[in-house]
Amino acid sequence: MTKVLILDHSKSMRNNLRERLEFEGYSTEGAADEAAAAELCGRIPFDLILSGDMCRPPKNDIPFIVLSSEGSIDSAVEALRNGARDYLTKPIDMNRLMRSIRRAIDESDPAAEAAPRPATRARRARTAQAEEIIGTSERILHVKHLIDKVAPCDARVLITGENGTGKELVARWLHAKSARCGAPFVEVNCAAIPSELIESELFGHERGAFTSAIKQRKGKFEQADGGTLFMDEIGDMSLSAQAKVLRALQENKISRVGSDKDVEVNVRVVAATNKNLREEIRRGNFREDLYHRLGVIVIEVPALRERASDIPELVGHFLRRVSEELHTPLKEIDRSALDALQQKDWTGNIRELRNVVERLLILSGERITLEDVERYC
Repeated sequence: MTKVLILDHSKSMRNNLRERLEFEGYSTEGAADEAAAAELCGRIPFDLILSGDMCRPPKNDIPFIVLSSEGSIDSAVEALRNGARDYLTKPIDMNRLMRSIRRAIDESDPAAEAAPRPATRARRARTAQAEEIIGTSERILHVKHLIDKVAPCDARVLITGENGTGKELVARWLHAKSARCGAPFVEVNCAAIPSELIESELFGHERGAFTSAIKQRKGKFEQADGGTLFMDEIGDMSLSAQAKVLRALQENKISRVGSDKDVEVNVRVVAATNKNLREEIRRGNFREDLYHRLGVIVIEVPALRERASDIPELVGHFLRRVSEELHTPLKEIDRSALDALQQKDWTGNIRELRNVVERLLILSGERITLEDVERYC
């Protein structure tokens, strides 16, 4: 099991991270300071360290990711210069953190480095991440139909829907079923990047572009060249960043920060948002021209309450999945319990349902009953 050390002065931050990481199947330890971290590293062979504000991870060969509340370009570049695998700002976007952890561990795996045909390995990894879209309701079948129709072409797609409905999964299937499936699938959460960092994150920067920019860095557009760039939470992007993205989409060119040269990019952009962009346009928060560039095809992912007939199938899927992850016996669920789950108003959608299934699997008796649902949901 992958072992992660969480080094942060804040006890609540350590506890929150440990809870999420252990939920994802990682083994974790927490340390409040450098001395405690060094002592733990002397006893436990950690695979990764998460290092918070004002903390310095022990000087060893363990890869580390910096979690900072500062969010400046200088501090980000300084952290990367000191060997950090990634630099994330607080409050932490947990989905982005999990991707960063997986990437850091994969890059540090000697077996992965020695394995032949890295392009094939990367493609296999991306395919494995595209989990099945569960459900046979009319609404979800329509989404699957649109994916099959749209994926083979290079049309830009805007995915809409509430939080937790599975917009990222739709984006992954659009990539997996496209001619670009062997090329990179690069994700960027527009809401998680501070406004002062977004341009460098998307377009990269040249050496000397700003203080501590000691080397050239490619942005997400260049990293996704030939493949798909998934821009999540596009509705939270600043207007100035929107203007630069619009130019990149219009001309298929980007310009790194600190450079006057254009770099051609061949990228299919898939965007997602939980906001009503037409309403955001009316309020002056989103550019109408960018909306029309992004929304050539619009795929609306239905809320779970709008596809309640899929809940029994989803519950069965999550029961099998969670029991495997937690190494616990698979439990049966009573029909009355399933009926009760179908009646709930799932404000957190698929993400909330998965959490409830895990809770029921852990806390129920030999089988999951209606009483369990009423008590723990």
